[in-house]
Amino acid sequence: MKTIRRMLRMHRIFVAQELKRMMEYKGDFLVGIIGFLIGQFFNLLFIWIIFSQIPSLMGWSIEEIVFIYGFSLIPKGLDHLLFDNLWAIGHFTVRKGDFDKYLTRPINPLFHVMVEKLQIDALGELIMGIALICISLPSLTIEWGIVKILLTLLVIPFATLIYTGIKIATAAIAFWTKRSGNITYMFYMVNDFAKYPAGIYNNLVKTIITYIVPFAFTAYYPASYILTGKDPLFCIGLSVVISLVIMVISVLIWNRGIKAYESAGS
Repeated sequence: MKTIRRMLRMHRIFVAQELKRMMEYKGDFLVGIIGFLIGQFFNLLFIWIIFSQIPSLMGWSIEEIVFIYGFSLIPKGLDHLLFDNLWAIGHFTVRKGDFDKYLTRPINPLFHVMVEKLQIDALGELIMGIALICISLPSLTIEWGIVKILLTLLVIPFATLIYTGIKIATAAIAFWTKRSGNITYMFYMVNDFAKYPAGIYNNLVKTIITYIVPFAFTAYYPASYILTGKDPLFCIGLSVVISLVIMVISVLIWNRGIKAYESAGS
């Protein structure tokens, strides 16, 4: 219990420090959000151009595509907001020897890394995701019920853990190689495929985003259940199972990496 209280107290301190930093650099914060929104605008423009030529895409309407796209931004935005400091481990923290500070403090190093910073510009992702969902909902016929609402709320944090787990595992590779940011980026490139229905891709891509780098379970499959009410055990249940498996594996890789860590400094 003392360890948990210490971790929560440290988390509150880190959050307060990050909010203070955000207030000091409002310009960077606004530029980050505006830049993200501009990028999403062009992505949505691309979708609109496609649907201006066809009535549907493999049976999916533009409203359904927009809903899936918006839903995909929620878990990604939460991971970006809360745990984006993991990127620093792979890019420069281990290479410069700065990881030593996490080993000298009375707090779990992984927890320390994850909560040390908040990426407030991730609010742009969350705002955009919620906005797209709200815009598309009036044009969709979704049968809501208590079970569907609860499953929707349940799957979001687990979908977030898929992003976080992949980031932990790939960041931990830096304990052996000194740098692994490019590996993390390579894996994250796959998440762009998860913003659209998996059925529009060939079998190879569908297999990769479903079973190898399972970003489809962060967006498409949960959103598909919300839209159709079909296959909750697969779309929601497997999302939960996969997220837990990824987190367990990633923590094991992280702990093994810490044992192999040797301070560097150039």
